[in-house]
Amino acid sequence: MNDRYVSPLSERYASREMQYIFSPDMKFKTWRKLWIALAETERELGLPITEEQIEELKAHADDINYEVAKERERIVRHDVMSHVYAYGQQCPKAKGIIHLGATSCYVGDNTDIIIMREALRLVRKKLINVMAELAKFADSYKNQPTLAFTHFQPAQPTTVGKRATLWLQDLCLDLEDLDHVLGSLKLLGSKGTTGTQASFLELFDGDHEKCRRADARIAEKMGFSDCYPVSGQTYSRKVDTRVINVLAGIAQSAHKFTNDIRLLQHLKEVEEPFEKTQIGSSAMAYKRNPMRSERIASLANYVMADVINPMMVASTQWFERTLDDSANKRLSVPEGFLAIDGILDLYLNVVDGLVVYPKVIEKHMMAELPFMATENIMMDAVKAGGDRQELHEKIRTLSMEAGRNVKERGLENNLLELIAADPAFGLSLEDLKKSMDPSRYVGRAPRQVEEFLAEVVNPILDANRDVLGMKAEINV
Repeated sequence: MNDRYVSPLSERYASREMQYIFSPDMKFKTWRKLWIALAETERELGLPITEEQIEELKAHADDINYEVAKERERIVRHDVMSHVYAYGQQCPKAKGIIHLGATSCYVGDNTDIIIMREALRLVRKKLINVMAELAKFADSYKNQPTLAFTHFQPAQPTTVGKRATLWLQDLCLDLEDLDHVLGSLKLLGSKGTTGTQASFLELFDGDHEKCRRADARIAEKMGFSDCYPVSGQTYSRKVDTRVINVLAGIAQSAHKFTNDIRLLQHLKEVEEPFEKTQIGSSAMAYKRNPMRSERIASLANYVMADVINPMMVASTQWFERTLDDSANKRLSVPEGFLAIDGILDLYLNVVDGLVVYPKVIEKHMMAELPFMATENIMMDAVKAGGDRQELHEKIRTLSMEAGRNVKERGLENNLLELIAADPAFGLSLEDLKKSMDPSRYVGRAPRQVEEFLAEVVNPILDANRDVLGMKAEINV
């Protein structure tokens, strides 16, 4: 296999579980399940199909004779009819009723929907596990003060845990979108060559109600609540757009998270996990590069860009169908899922091993806190009898001087010393240092974390206990 291209999504990023969902085995076994559902439905609605024929189909539902199908496809150049032929070779009694009344999209499109549903369920499972790990992280560090940043400039303090709730809230929104799309997926059903069910109307001797019931029964047998009420030969390709939009939303959230982690790692405040034998740079042995976060960002860019594929396909379908969707769908849908699968495994791995450095966080905080504490300092001085307007101007002037000392002369922030030396404030350096407790300046951040976890996140996790406990394994 070293002499041909192999997708890195399979070799490096996606899990075996996700790869199986998009495997030929999953696809062709689903085709056979659909043919069985169709035959059962047609028998139940009065067509001359025997139980013996259906049992024969069921007996060979999983033992697909791939070589027969491949050889037949070389002759007829049609994948569906090749598999109809191969199935018929195994099921001579049922041969004549396989695929009865159906067109290729009966198995092709219904299978695509089924596969996307299974893939969305796996994405959902991994997304919830990432949320659970982030929730633990947020709770653990809900009281750890840290500088907040606006425009990547130091701003009013927050806590490490509160910042994590911002990442977590994005995932909550993604879960809402995912559940909406997952819950609204429907099968194509048995719509025929142009969506009119003409062949089925003929089979059922003009009985419209039986045509409607056929769709409903096939949907029920395949675990769906319904079929799309109208279609051309295919289900609307807008469905693919909705699905890939969900994946792109998760990718966007993951990318935002990794941006923050990479910046925090630059500040040496928080680091992604780094293994003992891991090499950060081939030339600079001391480096600890955030390579997992960078990989998430790289894959996320791919998934976000992938959205345009189903959009273009859906917008350019002619009338009841054209085949210029096929090659694009074979690439864009599976690879979008394989990439988001890799992203979520990496996300879970990073969050599970995040390292926080409180001393560095405190050092950065204390270098900036005197500037941020000036409002409190001024109020204390006013209580002691000072004039607010005069003190405001003095603090402004002294802050400028302290800022110049830091930026131009490379000195430590000496604002507290400057204020203590000005008799107008009536505050000693010891008094001022007492006001330098970072926890005084984080507002409701710790409580916000508690409230968000209790009211929003924990109910989601409690409702999904059966899928929790995943550990992500990454290949490289």
